[in-house]
Amino acid sequence: MTTPIRVVLADDHRFFRDGVRLVLDAAPDIEVVGEAATGEEAVAQTEAAQPDVVVMDVSMPGTNGIDATRRILHSLPSLQVLVLTMHEDDDLVFAAMRAGARGYLLKNTSPDELLRAVRAVSNGEAIFGPAIARRMVEYFARPRALVTKPLFPDLTERERDVLDLIAAGHNNELIAEQLVLSVKTVRNYVSNIMSKLQVPDRAQAIVRARQAGFGETKPEVSQ
Repeated sequence: MTTPIRVVLADDHRFFRDGVRLVLDAAPDIEVVGEAATGEEAVAQTEAAQPDVVVMDVSMPGTNGIDATRRILHSLPSLQVLVLTMHEDDDLVFAAMRAGARGYLLKNTSPDELLRAVRAVSNGEAIFGPAIARRMVEYFARPRALVTKPLFPDLTERERDVLDLIAAGHNNELIAEQLVLSVKTVRNYVSNIMSKLQVPDRAQAIVRARQAGFGETKPEVSQ
């Protein structure tokens, strides 16, 4: 009998994680051997369970999925990471690839596509959902003169938007209002930004951002 593909699921939404587990558990050649709701838990579960594949969300409390992927693959380079997320911006895709992920799918992918992706990355293949593949083709098809290296390349486009507003003096509530996000989501972005910039607090993030030219947006004044 063929040894099943051992999988750890990392996603901070229990309802979504349960749904993914149902899909994977229904496959005779896949076995879910651990679950995690944070990046730190993903690292710990992976070290404990020694799976073949980690299905990794990007936005999680504390350590984000990109940093968790980097840490996991530093310790277990033969393991494969498949990113499963709602985010599809170019910067996040390439940050995941730089961290060592072998695949990138969006959460609206079909169950069959998810199963195919888990099997593919377990065999060492690189796989992307159709929407991500199109974005990558478009990115590499651009004239090279128009492709410039962004400031803080590990930050996603949305994280740079948040950092710009932080540097401008906005608090989390103002940032949430301006970007039409929840305050909790903004807090997660701020945590991810400080982790990626390797700064201990918001003040140091502001210093680094302003040195790079961020913060020209002026805070709104409440009436």
